[in-house]
Amino acid sequence: MPSLTQPRISTEIPGPRSSELLKRQADRESNARSYPRRLPFAVARAEGSLIEDLDGNVFLDCLAGAGVLSLGHGHPDLLAAAEKQLKTFVHGLDLPTEPKDDFVEQQLGMLPESMQRTTRIQFCGPTGANAVDAAIKLCKTYTGRGDIISFQGGFHGSTHAAMALTGLVEQKSPIANGMPGVHFFPYSSCHDCPLGMRPDACETNCATYLEKSLEDPNGGIARPAAVILELVQGEGGVIPAELEFVRRVRAVTRELDIPLIIDEVQTGCGRTGTWFAFEQYGIEPDVVVASKALSGMGLPAAVIMYHERLDTWAPGAHSGTFRGNQLAFATGAEAVRVVRRDGILQNVRDRGEQLMARLTALRDRCSWVSDVRGRGLMLGIELTDPETGARGSALAKQVQSEALAEGLILELGGRDDCVVRLLPPLVLTEAEADFAADVLDRVLDRLTSPGA
Repeated sequence: MPSLTQPRISTEIPGPRSSELLKRQADRESNARSYPRRLPFAVARAEGSLIEDLDGNVFLDCLAGAGVLSLGHGHPDLLAAAEKQLKTFVHGLDLPTEPKDDFVEQQLGMLPESMQRTTRIQFCGPTGANAVDAAIKLCKTYTGRGDIISFQGGFHGSTHAAMALTGLVEQKSPIANGMPGVHFFPYSSCHDCPLGMRPDACETNCATYLEKSLEDPNGGIARPAAVILELVQGEGGVIPAELEFVRRVRAVTRELDIPLIIDEVQTGCGRTGTWFAFEQYGIEPDVVVASKALSGMGLPAAVIMYHERLDTWAPGAHSGTFRGNQLAFATGAEAVRVVRRDGILQNVRDRGEQLMARLTALRDRCSWVSDVRGRGLMLGIELTDPETGARGSALAKQVQSEALAEGLILELGGRDDCVVRLLPPLVLTEAEADFAADVLDRVLDRLTSPGA
């Protein structure tokens, strides 16, 4: 079978064979299914940054399994590592193995040197939400306290506890009696400030509000067990936190001995151009949550890495049957070596700059593009009606649909899904980045031109 080399579209989307499988899925699977509703095709195979559907259409994948496929589909070095491990040992609970030891060595080795000697690693159930749960449990155990501070716009998962920490009200509304003791504070979203401020008239008031609330004896909030924070809100609309905001959050949590949890489920493993996003802010978290791209190729794994002083777990305090996924350990360790060997982090920075330049030019000529933002290969285009200021949610859905018809897979996010998101593999090439930008140029010009 020939290799996939470039996007090509030869049928309507969905084509006849994809339509058949989509119909069978709709007849038998839960209403909770989501991606096939907006990306209506059935996958036949994938390679690198490309996906081919059952009808022979080939798409550039700027979703990458929601950020899971950091090295793309079917990276040969990771396939070889998985195949070798598959023949040896697959499932090991938390028993020590050489692949697991190698994985730990590689992961700890990617932390800043000042953190490597004092960091412990905990293997969780195989999802980011489970790792978030573990982080919360750890901090409650360590502090003996119960409340948690999260931030508006944040997303930490869909399990019961993780959902309670998530800002999306629509997701939580049907579920009564969520986890108590969660307090939401404003996030540093300067494009749409939650405090109604303007950047030129603001002294990072969102950080000031948090500081004063935590330090005020009449502030109404008992000292919490933890503060949990995304440094780039992904599902919230690709919103990078401001540097001053993050540093002040770190300062006040350290001063008051409140563990700071940085959720790197989506930003971790190189997505923003450094192995972890927190490196770009010059801080050291107490707990780091990582999952999605840990294996490099979609094999499930999740961990928390935390300062050794927090290690107050009793044996079995947080367990999970599938926390010993040896295939993920083997490919995850190999993924780190590939990242180092092939200069992947530099490619992320280069392709990110390339795309940001193209998208910024698009913003300057398209009045519906109100903001372009992100870090590395985690980028977002916010759409807003230039006449009314209303969120451009309907337009964003059209962009996603018409881009797919031209061979480009995109995601949506942000308030009311008004942000078009790019989350491609970290091995994205210069030509592929230009293809993505070209499609976005054409689609947005067509949809927003007079008379469209």
